[in-house]
This record gives sequence, structure tokens and C-alpha cells, in this order.
Amino acid sequence: MLHCPPNFTRSLVVCGIVFTSGFGTALAADPTGDWKVADEVANIRVAECNGSMWGVVAWEKTPGGRDLNNPDVSLQSRPTLGMPILIDMKKKTGADQWEGQVYNAKDGKLYSSTIKPVGSDKLEIQGCVLGFLCGGETWTRVAPPIPSSPSNSMAKGPPKAASGIKTTGLPGQPAQPKTVAPPPAPKTTGSTGPKTVAPGQKTAAAASGDVVGDICLLPDIARFAH
Repeated sequence: MLHCPPNFTRSLVVCGIVFTSGFGTALAADPTGDWKVADEVANIRVAECNGSMWGVVAWEKTPGGRDLNNPDVSLQSRPTLGMPILIDMKKKTGADQWEGQVYNAKDGKLYSSTIKPVGSDKLEIQGCVLGFLCGGETWTRVAPPIPSSPSNSMAKGPPKAASGIKTTGLPGQPAQPKTVAPPPAPKTTGSTGPKTVAPGQKTAAAASGDVVGDICLLPDIARFAH
């Protein structure tokens, strides 16, 4: 059992129990999918967004949470549902590990972090403060891996034409401007409308009204997943 530093323990990323699930060994070494944190207060959905692993809160035991401890006052009112927890994690060369940052909502701080799949149904999270006081926990899989999709590989959207205009015309004639309609705005985590979900992305939460959907489309991820 891994142990966390005091502040790390009481966040959405928390230490706790581990139990087995019915997923096969074919899912080993794949960190994507939905994972229940150790004390079962939240599920974290992990997906690959343009080459990096990201994880957000996909379900919370107590709905309506807010990011109250964020040092940025403008973010203290944002919902914890859909909030990034695992941030821009890159695969470590020669190992089934991904390195990046984890956000601790308990103290509003970022920690250096490593995630490592263990078998097919466990994910070990290791977090360190300034290179020491390292601790961690184990999450348990509650939904299968998420297949890659066009939205996962193009989180930031297609290239935009300069000034929102492209030209058309016949050879030898002046080009005529043609206005290009802007792409639709990304869905927000608070929306009650339909969500764009990656093909094959089926989770335990889908049947009960999944409002997170494809996490690569969430604004907090799409603007960083270049």
C-alpha cells in the first residue's frame, strides 16, 4: 500500500482500498478509461489527447463541488465535475509509465506525478512535492479503456483560415471572398445538452446521464492539448 503526504491524502486524489474487477489481461498497460479513487468519492476519466494523458473528474459522490482552494480566484467557482486532475502526462521512454502533474484540489497545488497501470484493473498514482515527500495511492478500474478518436487527436480543432475568410474563383478571374462559418463552441461541463463522445467510449456513467463525455473536447484540456 502506498502512502500519501497529508495534503495529498484528502484531495480528490486519495488513498484507500483496492478491489479486483472483471476486465481481462488484454487491458494491461493502458491507463485510459474511468477509475475510482481509493476512498470512492470520485471517478477520474483518463484519455489520450493529442499524445498526452489527461484525467478529469467524471463522477463525484457529492454533486455540486467547487474548486474552492484554487489560488486563482477566478477559478474558485468552477465545478469540480469535469475539472482536470491529471495534467499533460507524457509516456516515459521504455516503461509503461506516464509523467506529468496532478492537481490537488484540497490545497490548490500542482504536484509532479507518475501514473503506472498495474495489471488490467489498477492504476498507481505517485505524487511528489518539490521532488520529495513522495506518496501515492491505487485507483481501481470501473470502465474499459477509451479508443482513440478524431476528437482525441484533434483536441484543439482543425486549422482556421486566416481572418475567417478563404477565397474562391475561376482561373484568370479575381478571387471572390467566401466567409467560413466558425466551428461550434466546445460543450461545457455544465451543459445539459448532448455531448460529443468518442466512438466506442462507453462508461459506467453513460447510462445514468454522463455530462463529461469526451474529455479531449473540454475547454480546460483543448486549449492546452497542442
